[in-house]
Amino acid sequence: MMAANRPLPLNGVQVIELGTMITAPYAGMLLAELGASVIKVENPDGGDPFRYTGKGRYGPNFIAYNHSKRSLTLDLKSPEGAETFEKLLLRSDVLVDNYRAGVMEKFGFGPDAISAINPRLVHCSITGFGVDGPYRNRPAFDAVASALSGIYSLAVDPGDPRLVGVTISDNVTGMYAANGILGALYDRERTGVGRRIEVNMLESAIAFTPDAFAHYTQTGVCYGPTSRVASSQCFAFTCSDDRLLAVHLSLQEKFWERFKSVIDTPAITEDPRFKERPGRVQNYNELNTALAQVVRGQTRAYWMERLERFDVPFAPINTIPEVLEDPQLAHLDTFCKTEHPVEGPVTTIRSPLHFDGGSRENAAPPTIGEHNDEIVSELDVAVANPGARRSSTGEP
Repeated sequence: MMAANRPLPLNGVQVIELGTMITAPYAGMLLAELGASVIKVENPDGGDPFRYTGKGRYGPNFIAYNHSKRSLTLDLKSPEGAETFEKLLLRSDVLVDNYRAGVMEKFGFGPDAISAINPRLVHCSITGFGVDGPYRNRPAFDAVASALSGIYSLAVDPGDPRLVGVTISDNVTGMYAANGILGALYDRERTGVGRRIEVNMLESAIAFTPDAFAHYTQTGVCYGPTSRVASSQCFAFTCSDDRLLAVHLSLQEKFWERFKSVIDTPAITEDPRFKERPGRVQNYNELNTALAQVVRGQTRAYWMERLERFDVPFAPINTIPEVLEDPQLAHLDTFCKTEHPVEGPVTTIRSPLHFDGGSRENAAPPTIGEHNDEIVSELDVAVANPGARRSSTGEP
């Protein structure tokens, strides 16, 4: 429930999402979390491929990036689909797509055509590498952008190359897209005119990791997989009960001094290699090995008690089930449980943005074409009353 019943910032803003997989769907979901009414336009022939990452057409990957939207199926290649899409453009505020460069033009909805239909529309186009250049026609996915941008050089061991972890380039591109859309909407309030935003995965991934580039261009130091953690003095340990623990000592000398009390091992803390911070950074691997042997001697609960007592930054490395049961997250009510009328119970993640001290319930992700009749009916009303553009909430 929102504090003082105030609407969310994008209440009344209607967004069209032509998106599959992650980048555009994530941008659309972020806008929905801000209160926008998001219509996810899907191809009738299967819709978003992420629907098929589980049984049926309501897979976990789809659920992850599509809550609080409505689904409309349209074949943009058909005259009927194009006509309906044009009606949508006329009464919407934002269009976000993640098609390859040139695809929207093939549908007859290139930048000039869209601007002519609705000059106030904010159009955000997401591509892998940009709208032109030697890579413009290549297929792009998260691993491609993360490799090309240098992110994987900061995470992959050349001696044992393997990819692990979460999607990065996809997600940050969706965030940059949402950020650009918000800026364009603000500008439109002043100018009355929409903007076209172009954002690509390659540049987004680079922009998300600026420190490695700053180190190289300013000092000639080429970052590798342990460079950042050595500088920040971050460690991951296995305890005697085989549970994992993370410690982050950062730049402040006080945290090393307190950590010395936690481990109480003079053989390490008085070692000339580790007494001063530059030595601890330069000899990070040796320090990590020595500390790991000490931590391995006690349970995680033992170390957590000591770390908390001496006010050292730490956290258990939670598994996903442990995250769901964490007391702080239970207090924050981070996970939203809702019920889809057909698909049953769904758990989604609430927006981390708390406006005026409140939080918002997420609507369950839609089944494919779930809102066809509802949206078409709204468009018919809009066509019948062309002088009264209705908001996304249906209010005049």
